[in-house]
Amino acid sequence: MPGSPVNALLVQPPFREYHLIDIATEKIESLRSLLGSRQDVSIYQGDCNRVLLDEVFPRVRFEDYKRGLCVLDPYGLHLDWKVIATAGKMKTLDIFLNFPVADINRNVLWRDRDAATVVQKTRLDAFWGDNSWSGVAYRTDMDLFGNPEKQPNEVIAEAFRDRLVKVAGFNRVPKPLPMRNTKGAIVYYLYFASQKDTGENIVLDIFRKYEGRGGG
Repeated sequence: MPGSPVNALLVQPPFREYHLIDIATEKIESLRSLLGSRQDVSIYQGDCNRVLLDEVFPRVRFEDYKRGLCVLDPYGLHLDWKVIATAGKMKTLDIFLNFPVADINRNVLWRDRDAATVVQKTRLDAFWGDNSWSGVAYRTDMDLFGNPEKQPNEVIAEAFRDRLVKVAGFNRVPKPLPMRNTKGAIVYYLYFASQKDTGENIVLDIFRKYEGRGGG
């Protein structure tokens, strides 16, 4: 099944240039083998947080009348909020973002909020942009074991959507599409964030088509 890089290359009309980033050597080698020496494709092996900010985003400056679409598909909590916030403040980029709620629940948002390690909490701090997630993820009332009640995924997803608007500065952020595994569990939420209502309207139409299928 074609992955997102190949699907992007199949879009018509095409983009003028493509920038593909992965930290895994084997995936980079696979991309290079698959795509050959296309002049409109640049492939980077490395940390997307650095590559995007240092090498790709400077090519899409507002003063140069450039526009871009950025697909952020981290393996888990490996994305830095600075990338998202920079994209929002540039006013030239629309983004698709996979919000890894399964990784968050598995490693950070435990029933006992104090049980998660500092390392895991720091990973979520970096993705979220600060530690305000801790005030969102748990209610003030307690469960039968004396722990604060954990909020459902939908509450956490809505709080992150609010950050994309109020903190990152995107004007249009529709409700994300929950993406489920074969057992029906939500693995991640797919967000779209834009400055224009045209892009939002197109994406909303796509989201509606998949919403009834559970996104998976």
